[in-house]
Amino acid sequence: MNEMLSSTANLRDHSEVATLISAFFRTLDEQRFDEGWAEAYFTDDLRTTTPLGVAEGIDAVRHLEEAIGRFAATLHISSDVLFRAEPGARTARASWNAHMTHVHLDSTLRARGEDANPLFTVGGTYEAELRRTEEGWRFSRMSVRAVWTTGEPPTLPG
Repeated sequence: MNEMLSSTANLRDHSEVATLISAFFRTLDEQRFDEGWAEAYFTDDLRTTTPLGVAEGIDAVRHLEEAIGRFAATLHISSDVLFRAEPGARTARASWNAHMTHVHLDSTLRARGEDANPLFTVGGTYEAELRRTEEGWRFSRMSVRAVWTTGEPPTLPG
């Protein structure tokens, strides 16, 4: 077995990070962006790299909310979480595959015409750096890279 996954503590950390990823995706899909929602997932110095660009801190959180708000519904599915950290470490790296389905808003579809595809689908990979906090693991850096897409992407701000 890989040395990085051989300790019980590392297996527990791997499980906690995989749960963090799933919970984060569920929050996006349910669009639960109540005041302070991001504290459950991110450090204050978060830096993200997404199709909207690079953003830091609260701007990174707002970019995520804005990106999800462009759709009537989304479904994010994660798999193959790879977790890398020394046992007991305060920082870690993780990567995972994601299948992301987005349903365009009715107004977007009307603007594109009657035969517009209601779905924009992405297969991609995430890379993240995490920091162990008093509350558990939190993302400090996160990037997403599209490997393939189908359908029309949303119109990005100019």
